[in-house]
Amino acid sequence: MASFKIDLSTATVFVATPPVPKLVNKQTGEVAIDRETGAPLKTVGLLVSDEGQGDLFQVTIPETGIDSTLTPGTLVAVTGLRARDWENEFNGQKRHGISFRAVAVTSLVPAAASNGKG
Repeated sequence: MASFKIDLSTATVFVATPPVPKLVNKQTGEVAIDRETGAPLKTVGLLVSDEGQGDLFQVTIPETGIDSTLTPGTLVAVTGLRARDWENEFNGQKRHGISFRAVAVTSLVPAAASNGKG
């Protein structure tokens, strides 16, 4: 399916929820793996504020592209954010939505400032 690049050049982005493993199967705890890099995938909640409007996105990122200092409220830069529509059928019900994927999410706050030493 096609994906679309999302321009965040005029937006302010904060971490809303910390990174957690993206699970393939919640019952077994199997973690999703990036097909290109083989890295485990994580999901992070991002609050994107632009032009007076704020939106919350759950974004999937390879573990290698996540800054270890990400905590709720951290101002971040998002590299390569893309949106893709999806559709599937589960138990006879069709579901659809939009998924978000990024190459990296990194803190814009210097490490000393984020841990209170500065």
